[in-house]
Amino acid sequence: MPDNVKPAPARSRRLPRAVREQQILDAAVRVFSQHGYHSASMDEVSEAAGVSKPMIYAYLGAKEDLFAKCIQREAARLLEAVRLGVQPDLAAELTPDMQLWHGLRAFYRFVAGHREAWTVLHRQAQTVGGQFAGEVDALRARAIDLVSSLVVSAGTKQGLGPAAEFSGPALAVALVGAAESLADWWLDHSDVPDGVLASWLMNLVWLGFNDLVEGQVWRPQ
Repeated sequence: MPDNVKPAPARSRRLPRAVREQQILDAAVRVFSQHGYHSASMDEVSEAAGVSKPMIYAYLGAKEDLFAKCIQREAARLLEAVRLGVQPDLAAELTPDMQLWHGLRAFYRFVAGHREAWTVLHRQAQTVGGQFAGEVDALRARAIDLVSSLVVSAGTKQGLGPAAEFSGPALAVALVGAAESLADWWLDHSDVPDGVLASWLMNLVWLGFNDLVEGQVWRPQ
């Protein structure tokens, strides 16, 4: 087994299938993030998960199926983390900009806590392309819809409803793309706190470059 793949606990028996599947997916995400889809082998996944290859095939399918299921699980986890950040229990009391800031913090906290998952989603899936990139595109589309609703809500509250409805989806695309690029940069600059990272992006996209130049800075209230 390669030195940089964490060994799994000793193989155990009679675990419920659902638990075993999650164990295999955890190991597969580690292996795929470290070696990439093409270079990773099912032997490495088997060793890292502490299960036999036949069990992996029986539970989750061949390598292509396993990679797809990794992407689907991590995409669902990421979107749920962002959704809970944007729509906490007291969401009715938060302004759209604060909802967006909380959503960005939740996004970056997920990236920080699940670096291997983000590597598989943002780097490996896009590199392989095909159906795998399609899964990530679907995740991005849902995130864009969420951000767009906040942009439109903010514009409506300022009496700019029609203009916000027209520009909101496009601005959401730009913001989501910027958030992803900044997260990728953050993998190599993880000393920056997630709240600072989210505030940087809020200053860039919420106020715009002109306000920044003039010294107007957005801060969470």
